[in-house]
Amino acid sequence: MSWCTRTTVRLEDDLLAAAKEHAAKSGRTLTSLLEDALRTFLAVERRRGAGRRRALPTFNGGGLRSGVDLDDSANLLDLMEGTDAAR
Repeated sequence: MSWCTRTTVRLEDDLLAAAKEHAAKSGRTLTSLLEDALRTFLAVERRRGAGRRRALPTFNGGGLRSGVDLDDSANLLDLMEGTDAAR
């Protein structure tokens, strides 16, 4: 069984009007038109990105700053925010 979720999407007025007009002319609902458009876009993006490696930014540095514990998320947040609560 397929489940549907209701959501709110904000579209520019002219884009929504054009989509509604196209859906009506093709005898479809706006929902089915948007679903198909989104499926097509995602399929193209998957094909475009398939097999393509993206370079991650790297930085020359001396490793972790002293006192940084990557397993302590609260302390990391304090350090990133520059709060005095950093342990």
